[in-house]
Amino acid sequence: MYIYNVTTNVDESIHDEWLNWMKTKHIPAMLATGKFSVAKMSQVMIDEEMGGTTYAVQYTTESLEILQQYYKEDAEKLRDEAIRLFRDKIVAFRTELKVINEQFSMSINN
Repeated sequence: MYIYNVTTNVDESIHDEWLNWMKTKHIPAMLATGKFSVAKMSQVMIDEEMGGTTYAVQYTTESLEILQQYYKEDAEKLRDEAIRLFRDKIVAFRTELKVINEQFSMSINN
């Protein structure tokens, strides 16, 4: 299993618009490619020197081949929309992660 991680710093002037777009348009469009099974969005809990709020979205996929298909078939179109809408108000970087081990707790503490 692999994770395609996109970390984005969002300027406060477009924060609410961007967050809504991510939840209602972009993440559903990423999942609609059929190349990712799960998307998890998290807020990065640090104070950025550059300001803004930083988020990480992790998209889970089964193989590097599927991720390469995403790059060839879908990435440019989906990235271009973000650039068109938010231009210089967001800064993003991407990371590919290979899942080595996954463990779950057998009990939940309240």
